[in-house]
Amino acid sequence: MGHIDPTKEIFAQFRDNDRPGPIHMLNLVRLRKDAVYPDGRKASGAEAYAAYGRESGPVFERLGGRIVWQGRFELMLIGPQEERWDHCFIAEYPSVAAFVEMIRDPVYREAVKHRQAAVEDSRLIRHAVLPVGKNFGEVPT
Repeated sequence: MGHIDPTKEIFAQFRDNDRPGPIHMLNLVRLRKDAVYPDGRKASGAEAYAAYGRESGPVFERLGGRIVWQGRFELMLIGPQEERWDHCFIAEYPSVAAFVEMIRDPVYREAVKHRQAAVEDSRLIRHAVLPVGKNFGEVPT
């Protein structure tokens, strides 16, 4: 079984660490071939995930969210060779509070049903935004 939604405990940790400033969320998403809706409606995983994007997008944008990087998965150089990701992107939110507000928004809560139907497995990794260094391991102060 894949990772689709955060647990209540992890979400509480996320919410409670409400430091100032933006957050970057690395999203790695693997879709099901066929979406699995509780009501039995038919759609591909890609169609259901596209519906999630269309319906949640206005909430994401209204709260100051934006996509800062997107890429197409090509090859797992280091890591489990069976892993593949259909969507790889980094979403930026102006604050932890903005992300939490998005999750609680009734329009978003309705849209997320499409994500739950579409996604086979995912990773959602929170990052603090840092200045870019000149080389590996360098973090400018």
